[in-house]
Amino acid sequence: MQSLLKVSRAIDAFSTFVGRWISWLIVVAVIISAVNAVVRKVFDVSSNSFLELQWVLFSVVFLLCAPWTLLKGEHIRIDIINHLFPLRVRGWIDMIGHVFFLVPFCVILIWTSIPFFLVSYHQNEQSFSAGGLPQWPAKGLIMIGLALLLIQAISEIIKRAAIMQGLLPDPNAEALSAHEMAELEAVRLAQAITTDKP
Repeated sequence: MQSLLKVSRAIDAFSTFVGRWISWLIVVAVIISAVNAVVRKVFDVSSNSFLELQWVLFSVVFLLCAPWTLLKGEHIRIDIINHLFPLRVRGWIDMIGHVFFLVPFCVILIWTSIPFFLVSYHQNEQSFSAGGLPQWPAKGLIMIGLALLLIQAISEIIKRAAIMQGLLPDPNAEALSAHEMAELEAVRLAQAITTDKP
């Protein structure tokens, strides 16, 4: 298990590195959007390539930062229900979700996105809009992003197995205590408001 945890730590470090750097493309997309809007309003000039570049940059961030999001536990969960379960049950929910849903989802989409990309690449597929960007690089992002997400899913499975064996602390315990603290703070604020009323 210790050797698997070393692999998991390497995957986590890579996902963090990629996520932190790729997330800066949001700033680039905002700058391009602002410049494009100013140029369009002031000079009455616009370009479809700038509009499409914004979409591509957003896609890059969405797809390539997904592993980092999973690593940080910032993906969407049904926390209203999830936090009611004991930690052991929550751990099994995570493990089953990763093994039986996330991993097959990534494998199927990678498998189907490869021919999707190759056809587009061989045709040198271009945008339908005049002056737009080539389409095949954006389609290539799908398989790259999902491959990275699959690798991170494997890391999460390794860590979850280590947590179940007591080799790592359970991050769900921290999330649970944070949720309980938020509930206590909400109760305290409600009491403070009611006592302050004249």
